[in-house]
Amino acid sequence: MELQQMRYVLAVAQERNFTRAAERCHVVQSALSHQIKALERELGVELFARTSRRVEPTAAGEAFLASARASLDAADRAIADAAAASGKIRGTLTIGLIPTVTAIDVPATLARFHRTHPEVRINVRTGASDEFIAAIEGGAMDVAVLGLPAEQSHRGVTMQVLARERLVAVVAAGHPLAGRRRVRLAELADETFVDFPDRTPGRAQSDLAFQAAGVRRDVAFEAMSTDLILGLVAQGLGVALLAPGLVPDGNGLHAIPVTDGPTRVQCLAWSGFNASPAAQAFVQGFPGDGDTH
Repeated sequence: MELQQMRYVLAVAQERNFTRAAERCHVVQSALSHQIKALERELGVELFARTSRRVEPTAAGEAFLASARASLDAADRAIADAAAASGKIRGTLTIGLIPTVTAIDVPATLARFHRTHPEVRINVRTGASDEFIAAIEGGAMDVAVLGLPAEQSHRGVTMQVLARERLVAVVAAGHPLAGRRRVRLAELADETFVDFPDRTPGRAQSDLAFQAAGVRRDVAFEAMSTDLILGLVAQGLGVALLAPGLVPDGNGLHAIPVTDGPTRVQCLAWSGFNASPAAQAFVQGFPGDGDTH
């Protein structure tokens, strides 16, 4: 069994299509199909159920995929470790980014890393902090930039604080509070809020701050997109609590400091157990406040 055959199987499983899998692997479809059929003959099982319109892994195929992924990951890591021993960084860097990163210039950071380590393939994913922590713990992600309500510790995950910032209240230009220089949470108790969905890390710091202050609030609109949240606020539909760097100048919006408002901690997170050479290279010398846990 060859590693390339396993790569072909994974590509077909992900694409659910032999033509797209062949394009992804940069081979002609006939060669890819021939290699998979040869592997099936060697194993004595069918890995895929095929029709003219559908391709799906069989039960045997699903069982094979899990081990194939592990084998390919191990092979890729072996190649990367060997290259690192000779001073070269290779392999893949999978990085997770929350949509509300303000602590770093993401494009500039990735460009700088790419210029220094051009042989590393960079995969960028967007999502939520809790998803990224689980992915790092499970070995499916190398590093991530997180937004958390406070410093947190997770077994097997190392975190470096990049920034701490107090959220601001964002209101429309015509809102009664628009002219205020600062407000307190209690003064926002009767407002309608626009926020991230319930039980998400992006909203946790605000919920915790209101609970600690003994203030109840009404979140009438929920959205995962910061642009949508700001758009709803600009239309006068509610008030939002966001990091200052996410609020554009003008556009009918006013940002007001909240004296007892919630604080968000942005962290760089990576595996605390056997991080890949690419991950180690990425986090080395990364800007932060020196707080690593």
